[in-house]
Amino acid sequence: MFIEFRSAVEDAVAAALAARDLPTDDLGIEEPPADVDAVLASSVAFRLASEVGAPPPAVAAEVAAEIDPDEYEYVGEITTQGPYLNFAPDESYYEDTLAAAGDEAYGQRPPTGESVVVEHTSANPTGPVHVGRARNPIIGDAIANALDYAGYDVERHYYVNDAGRQVAVFTWAYETFDESELPEPEREKPDYELVRYYRKGNSYLEEADEAATAAAEEEIESIMQGLEDGDDETYERVSEVVDTVLEGMTQTLSRLPAEFDEFVKETRFMRSGATDDVVERLQALEEAEYEEEAWQLDLSAHGIDKNFVFLRSDGTTLYTTRDLAHHEWKFENYDRAVTVVGEDHKLTFSQLRETLELLDHDTDQLDQVFFSWVNLPGGEGMSTREGTGVDLDDLLDEAVARAREEVEDRMDDRIREDELGEEDVERIARQVGIGAVRYDIVAKQPSKAITFEWERALDFEAQSAPYVQYVHARCRGILDGESVPAAVDGDLLDTPEERDLLRTIARFPAVVEGAAEDLEPHRVATYTRTFAERFNAFYRECPVLEAESEELRDARLALVAAAAHTVGNALDVLGVAAPESM
Repeated sequence: MFIEFRSAVEDAVAAALAARDLPTDDLGIEEPPADVDAVLASSVAFRLASEVGAPPPAVAAEVAAEIDPDEYEYVGEITTQGPYLNFAPDESYYEDTLAAAGDEAYGQRPPTGESVVVEHTSANPTGPVHVGRARNPIIGDAIANALDYAGYDVERHYYVNDAGRQVAVFTWAYETFDESELPEPEREKPDYELVRYYRKGNSYLEEADEAATAAAEEEIESIMQGLEDGDDETYERVSEVVDTVLEGMTQTLSRLPAEFDEFVKETRFMRSGATDDVVERLQALEEAEYEEEAWQLDLSAHGIDKNFVFLRSDGTTLYTTRDLAHHEWKFENYDRAVTVVGEDHKLTFSQLRETLELLDHDTDQLDQVFFSWVNLPGGEGMSTREGTGVDLDDLLDEAVARAREEVEDRMDDRIREDELGEEDVERIARQVGIGAVRYDIVAKQPSKAITFEWERALDFEAQSAPYVQYVHARCRGILDGESVPAAVDGDLLDTPEERDLLRTIARFPAVVEGAAEDLEPHRVATYTRTFAERFNAFYRECPVLEAESEELRDARLALVAAAAHTVGNALDVLGVAAPESM
């Protein structure tokens, strides 16, 4: 209802300004401070004061006088406070919010008819996923969820780097070394088993004598060239390694959970001829030049100082060259393309975007979300090549173990009374532990660096996932065994706490739309914290099952059901589980 109310307020202010022959290009619609009894406000009087030749409070009063609330849906009382026009909703706003949020799909917007591909994670298939890369699948998955809720037809893609030097080294090492030469794997998972070969190969290349290194490098180069030439045998050799490692990586990512509709390999565009076609068109550009034994684009005239190298002297392409073909394929198949990538790729993506424009593509349909890294306390680095750092599997295991301890401490009496079985405790520990990790990461703006700390991630108090998850569990606990009537008297929900909760519920679809439009899922996390505060205030002040009348009891049950749908779906956007009990 908030979206409809906002639209009505915009129409009302615009019509009032037009009636006085005033410009309507900036209506100044915003949300008022918490202590103002309104849902929306307009600061337009600030902008118009000089034009009208009157102080802002007088301008606000004149604009308000032009508006008849009865002409606009959901618009109730209009008041002024200094230079601000404040808009409160009418009773139908609350009634319709209660009815709309009674639907389990509340917050999901009608289909837009637009398709979006969200590419995220895309970590090189050279070993287990590290904590430093965990922000990519968590943010990427939440962005995809928000777009899905906002009505877009969303596909989630993992772009697989299966043609670079790292993969060639991995393939050579896998075929060269014997199992007996390797340490025991850290886990019985495909990625952990194969990463030993990769690490062994890199240490060999660093430590072997010159002749042995030269022989190894010759084989590595032949693998890279074989992929470039579209050789089927080389492709099969590389795929055996890449697909096995990806199998293990996806097992880890599914724990978050982060799942994908398609794994798009860069060799796909090499084998189809799309990359060769891109190279030919790049060479024909005015910006193309052959220098330092490589073909490159001079992009200085377009504000980018570093040249974009797209073809080596030996005829092999680079990752970004192949990514150009990948993006052209995206543009052919989707209305919008979103890529979630680390901040260290900013220059590369600037070059990519500018080059796509030189190839006559409209890059308005391309969006990039850059994220900063997840660090460990003390700034420890992470390297797959050296085998250092913390694997995401270890982090998730630790999160579940710590959550289990907290759950057992808080539920000790209920466990003794057999109200919760072992499976229940394990389920809650998993939902809370992994939910805490996801929430802690997605709740921050992507551009801000994070130093991961257990105390913050598993804080069971305010500003954490468990705090919000408990609201959903509390709602479900109240509703357990109860029947929510199809029709209730919403006018009975007139306390400040009930109205505040309804107003917060009404805003959820707009929060989802904003998060999707601006690719900022952390807005949903911020919303859930406010929601939890509003619900807890309602819970403290407004008895539900012990309400003073049957009619009020039914109305509050309906409000609790609406709250459960809202917070459950908000957590779903974030990819955080909404426990039925805690």
